Amino acid sequence: MTQQHDGQTVLFTIGHSTHEWSAFAALLQQHGVTAVADVRSSPFSRFTPQFNRDMLTQSLKNERIAYVFLGRELGARRSEPECYVDRQARYELIQQSPLFNEGLERLRGGLRDHRIALLCAEKDPITCHRMVLVCRALRGDPIVIQHILEDGTLESNAEAEKRMHKATGVPETALTAPPEDLIEEAYKRQGRKIAWVESEEPQSDVLTPSKFGE
Repeated sequence: MTQQHDGQTVLFTIGHSTHEWSAFAALLQQHGVTAVADVRSSPFSRFTPQFNRDMLTQSLKNERIAYVFLGRELGARRSEPECYVDRQARYELIQQSPLFNEGLERLRGGLRDHRIALLCAEKDPITCHRMVLVCRALRGDPIVIQHILEDGTLESNAEAEKRMHKATGVPETALTAPPEDLIEEAYKRQGRKIAWVESEEPQSDVLTPSKFGE
């Protein structure tokens, strides 16, 4: 059954930040989340081990929340060399990647049966690829995107985009450009600001996908 909000499909996003597990679990329960889609390229943290993939999977299972790893498909650190320019990942190129679009399709399929929260690390959605890359690619879908903030309140994607306009210096309206061009420019600028930059050493950590409910 499709998870809906006022007749529309809803997708949440959340950053684990430095939350204690109990506080994080309470945020998910508060908003009725039934599945977490982890879009971190590397789902491990030395400073917040409660959000390491193995521990997180078990903790979510205890809360009766499904876990799926989509970092390979929807992560910001890419394995495809064609997604980089001068060693920096370019979100516009990632959006053209077959693997990325495969991840979007898996996400869309999961939304038919689950109330999903995209998970990454950053507290603020406008500084995280979960919004600037993934949610940007879903803007044309009939989906209500809601960002779960640190205090449990919800910020709509439209509200977050207004903050991104201010952060990037791109106006919301202009005589010389339609609003859609302006928001795309804001996404482009923010993507350049936060996108992953490869080091000189090649990255070798490749993680395998999983299915919703595992």
